[in-house]
Parts: sequence; structure tokens; C-alpha cells
Amino acid sequence: MHFHHHGYVSGDPRVQPVAGVGVNRPAQLPDEVDVLIVGTGPAGMLTAAQLSQFPGITTRIVERRDGRLAIGQADGIQARSVETFQAFGFAERIIAEAYRITEMAFWKPDPLNPANIVRAARTLDDAHGISEFPHLIVNQARVLDYFAEVMANASTRMSPDYGYEFRSLEVGEGEYPVTVTLVHTSGPDEGLERIVRAKYVVGADGARSKVRESIGCTLAGDQANHAWGVMDVLANTDFPDIRLKCAIQSNDGGSILLIPREGGHLFRMYVDLGEVPADDHGAVRKTTIEQIIAKANAIVHPYTVDVRNVAWHSVYEVGHRLTDRFDDVRPEEMGTRTPRVFITGDACHTHSAKAGQGMNVSMQDGFNIGWKLGHVLEGRSPESLLSTYSAERQVIAKNLIDFDKEWSTLMAKKPEEFASPSELEDFYVSTAEFPAGFMTQYTPSMLVGSPAHQELATGFTIGKRFKSAPVVRVCDTNPLHLGHQAKADGRWRIYVFADAVTPVMGKEGAASPAADLAGWLANAPDSPLAATPEGADADAWFDVKVIYQQDHTSIDINAVPAVFKPEVGPFKLTYLENVYGTDPAADIFDLRGIDRGGAVVVVRPDQYVANVLPLTATAELAAFFAPILQGRQTAVSR
Repeated sequence: MHFHHHGYVSGDPRVQPVAGVGVNRPAQLPDEVDVLIVGTGPAGMLTAAQLSQFPGITTRIVERRDGRLAIGQADGIQARSVETFQAFGFAERIIAEAYRITEMAFWKPDPLNPANIVRAARTLDDAHGISEFPHLIVNQARVLDYFAEVMANASTRMSPDYGYEFRSLEVGEGEYPVTVTLVHTSGPDEGLERIVRAKYVVGADGARSKVRESIGCTLAGDQANHAWGVMDVLANTDFPDIRLKCAIQSNDGGSILLIPREGGHLFRMYVDLGEVPADDHGAVRKTTIEQIIAKANAIVHPYTVDVRNVAWHSVYEVGHRLTDRFDDVRPEEMGTRTPRVFITGDACHTHSAKAGQGMNVSMQDGFNIGWKLGHVLEGRSPESLLSTYSAERQVIAKNLIDFDKEWSTLMAKKPEEFASPSELEDFYVSTAEFPAGFMTQYTPSMLVGSPAHQELATGFTIGKRFKSAPVVRVCDTNPLHLGHQAKADGRWRIYVFADAVTPVMGKEGAASPAADLAGWLANAPDSPLAATPEGADADAWFDVKVIYQQDHTSIDINAVPAVFKPEVGPFKLTYLENVYGTDPAADIFDLRGIDRGGAVVVVRPDQYVANVLPLTATAELAAFFAPILQGRQTAVSR
């Protein structure tokens, strides 16, 4: 955590000094805003938390409820999401209160007595070491609370504006071209309309999104034909794996997905209610909680579940739907204008809950659009950057729906329909990287380079998330995870994996590609760092770190080039925490397949690898950033 560079801080260092639009932030929703976010679900709150890190941008997030969400429907937190929480500063705290999934058990009919179920298999949740972060279960409401805290602690002092329901919008001309009609849902103004004008609007208002409707998008896909009852309950039971994630299949084809919840007692059951007839007309949704409990007891026989308290329950029908675009630019307008309205999360993709993907993918939608809006509004990047949101995320949503169709179909199969007795658990293990959130790979674009030099860092796949590894910080000798030092502050990361030359005093003149690159980064007019506004800290837009091949004891911090030790804050203090050596027990060069001749790994603000280049490829590095940094150079100093 970086603080004290503006002077001594005696309070909570997570609370940033108030700055920019936070100084006189009005309590009431203003008439004009830079970004209006509709909906305080996971996608909306993450988008808001990201934009709260930009002091000069006025962002407001509205919600029809009159206060925070008390209990949410989503609960599965995949490892990729925990990585994201780390960037926002609350991974450790949410891990401490969450339920952690380490194994999954598979129960099937007893071959000797099919009326009973028996445990047939156990699998490790992350058998391949996909991430150093765990797979968690915690209520969606707590995730939203943490993002609300990030917003409140930011220099912009953001908080949700409750009691406003979105009615409609129109996109016109002018500085604030999007005219939004809201309606007060509570208080003395209940029922009255309110007009807000925005530069951009993000619709995070769920599966029945009115923002989506306003821009002419519709969800299309498979009709629902299978129903599930879901309940969060406190119960006594003799079922031995009640505190394990379980897939339970009974002899008659009924099945349960059991998800233990945080706190040690609560658990969730997705109970198979069977296929829905075409002429059902929603009758299955009237299934009572008593009927769901009875069905659950029939499936887990010979065990029983004695429900003592129901925290929440619902009935839903599995459907898979997707919009063909995630913004307001219609196909005939492509290339003639850039988007002004975006949709995220359930507003543009819906699927079953059993793969634990809805909240996780939705948050990555928000992470993707959040930093892009920040860069365009601050003048860092051209408006064309915003067109990459729909192009990137629509493909990811399509892949998710294809995966979920396969998983939900398997979950609904009868035992005799499986190709092999272990088909379900085999699928779970073999596809673990996808639901964990690590199969996302963005294709080459203005934000993702070609794989021409991928062999220099084979463990940092271009277009995929930056997979962390251990290093040792030179200045204080602390062993750390490199990726964990990247915060959700809107900055690009440039990781310089140095060649074999060791920086020691008296050898500053030794030939070194890493040293030459450092000089170019610091001084060349075509260096991306040259775009940093005058008066801002040297690292305001780019976080440049160096990782040497030697252990930390071999590196003289005074011999390290100055670009890796930027001067920050009003006192121009030298920042020493961007210089790393390797961990002898887990060499990052070996772990991530980094060429011993060195490499540059460029990482986007949302943690995805954008490029891999040789240390000598300054022209290619400049060419990569040139179109990204062609915006108006009027950014507010951070």
C-alpha cells in the first residue's frame, strides 16, 4: 500500500485524500454527469469502483431500491474474481469471511440399492494450480458492500444514489448527448420524473434491462425448458458432505447441486424440478418451498434434510440468451460514430446459475468498460477505444453460454444417459480453467498485440490475464507475488524482465538491453511515458517495474535506472518498490517461460496481457501505444 508521499497519514491509509470532483461532490444527483451507471449489481458497482479512481470524472450510479442489497442471489466467486478483488484491495478480507471450495464430491445411485445415493468420487477444485487464489462462496451483497467501500474511500468519495428507477434515454448531440429520464421511487418526490444528461451511460440493470430496450437490443437464444428450485437454508441433516460442494444424482434422474455457504451453517441447494412442458405458462414458478424441500429429501435418500430456516428461495427456468452487441452503435452505424451507451452483465447475457459464472463474468464486463471510459474522459485515449468493449466482451459471453449449456445439460441428465459413469466429474476437472475465469483470451486489436514474440514469455499468453508468480522486492527484501502489486488504478503496466547483466555500482556503463530500454522509456519523445501530462507524477499513467534474473542480494538499488525509481508526490520522493529480484525457490523466469535475454510484458489496466516484446523493440513498443495515446492531452493530474 502506497501512502505518506503527500505527507504523514495518521488515519486509515485505504482512505485516499479527497480530490477532484470529490471536493465539492453534491449529495443530490446532479443534472449533468460524465458517466451515469444504472444498477448497483456486481457489474455496475465494479464499473463505479474503477471510475472512482479518476478524480476528475463525475460518475454517479443510480439504483431503484432505497438502500443496499440485503441478500443477493449470486454467491460463487471464481479465482479470477478474487484476483480482481486483490487489485481493488479487499481480497484478504473477503477470503476470511467466505466459504472456500477445495474439493467437490459426486454422489450417484448405489449400484447395489439404486434407491439410495452413495459418494462415487471426489475431485480437487483446482487440481492444476490454475491460480494462487481460492474458489469462494460469499453472498453477492457482501461483494457489493466491498465495492461500495472502495468507492467511498476513493478521492472522488463516490456512493450510490438510491431511489431512482431508469425509465428511458435518448442519444443526441452536444457535450452531454445522452438524455436520461429517471423516476423517484421513494421519498417526498416518489413518482416524479428526473432528467439527467450524461456523456456516457452504462446499463447494469439486469436481465429485464430497460437500458438495453432503449438502445434497441434484445436478448435472443434458447427458450427455457428445465426448472430448478433454489433455496438458502439452515438445516440439520445426516448427509455427510453437507459442507462440501456436491453434485448429487438420484436414481429417478432428479439431481441437486449443493453449495455450502459462508458462516459454517448456511447452504444452498439447486433442486431439479424437471422439464417444463411447453404449455406450462409459468406454473412451475408457483412451486412452493415445501415442495422444493420434499423433492430435495427424495433425491438425497436415505439421508434427510430437516430445514429449520429459509433465508431465501426461488424457482427459475434455465435459458441461454445473448445480445448481438453490447453498446448503442447499430450495425449500419459501425465506423461512423463511437458508442455512448453500454450494457453489462445480465443485461446482455443470461444463463443458468449452476456454473457460478453470472456475477463473475459480469464483473469482468465492468472492469473492461470502466478503465476505458476513464481513459477517454481523462483525455488519455481516443474515443475509438470504447468500441473495443462490445467487440471483446460479446465473444466472451458467447463462449460462456456455450459452456453453460453443456454443464447444465449434464447436470440434468439421468444416470443411464451418461456415456460413462465418470462423465460428469471428468467434465468438471477437464474444464476447470474455464469456470475459474482464465480461458478468456482477447484477440489482436488496438489493445492486444500480435503473438510475434510470444516465445519470449510463453507463460504470459497475449490476450489472457497476467498470471502472477513469486518475486522478491529489492528495497525491503519482501517476498511477494508480482501480480498482486498491480492495483485497479487505471494504469498500464510495463514489466521489464531484464537480461543477465546485474545492476551494481561501477558497472553502470556495462552493455545492457534493459538499461538501454530504461533510457529510452525515460527520455525518448516516442516513449509511451512521454504522454504523461506535465505536472503529473512520472508514474501517473504507467506503472513500470523491473524484474532482474538475480536474487535480491545481488542487486544494488542505486545502480538501477531511474525510470524504475520514479519521483512521486509533491516532495518528489523516490519510489523504490518497483525493483524486484527472483525468488530462488520459484524463479519467475522459469515459471513463466521468460527468455534469459529478457522481455517486455505489457499489461492492460484490467490485468490482461497486451503485448510481449524484446527489450530492444522500442519502435514496436512505441507503435503499439501510439493509437492508444492519441487522445486529447488534457488529463487531470492525479
